[in-house]
Amino acid sequence: MDIVYLLNSGFLVRDENVLLVFDDYEDPAGIVDAAYDKGGFDRLYVFATHAHFDHFSTHIRAYAPKTTRYVFSSDIKHTKRVKIFPTSKITYMKRYSEWQDDAIKVWSYDSTDVGTSFRVELPSGKKVFHAGDFNWWHWEDDTPENIELAEKAFKRQVKRLKGMEADVAFFPVDGRLGSAQERGAIDFVARAEVKGLVAMHRVDYPLWTPSSEFLATRRIPTWCPLTPGEKCTFDGERFLEA
Repeated sequence: MDIVYLLNSGFLVRDENVLLVFDDYEDPAGIVDAAYDKGGFDRLYVFATHAHFDHFSTHIRAYAPKTTRYVFSSDIKHTKRVKIFPTSKITYMKRYSEWQDDAIKVWSYDSTDVGTSFRVELPSGKKVFHAGDFNWWHWEDDTPENIELAEKAFKRQVKRLKGMEADVAFFPVDGRLGSAQERGAIDFVARAEVKGLVAMHRVDYPLWTPSSEFLATRRIPTWCPLTPGEKCTFDGERFLEA
């Protein structure tokens, strides 16, 4: 499974002849354009977990001719931006729903912000989880009431991910959260059965190195890309950077 970092929570995943594009709101390195122009793929699926500007942008409309399916969270249906997309190629997913065609299967999960998270099973049997903005959003300068609400919301939803299997999970490890940046990831990997974790939502923050607390919870390989265009291959046991 080859993975390329676009920006923020944006990634291109290639497994055999299938391309998955997640939350491509901006692609400064031109990764998706290059892959699109080069071809050599049988299926292209473009996902957007929610309508926030840093997850969903109209520039992905340009991929429509070769896009097999746009899979969007249902909140995007109510935006003006989506009106330029071909409706016949869009599937909107509410939380805790399923969709499949003859190549992939998609499960949606809830978020602790807006929209959904997605898990995708590829034709090879490999599975990818993209959290979107699902996270334990513990803001240290917030009110005690909001901090408590954020904790309850995350813990309520993460329980539903217990035992969920994925080869690679893309999950926020947001530097703006300070000492709490890993908090959601730690609880997530303790419950879900993931083989590797990719840190995202880290624009303008330095490299994340898993803490001893994270490693004590679950010792799995991690990758923290910082520069658009960074590439790696996940072989099921480790991330091999290009």
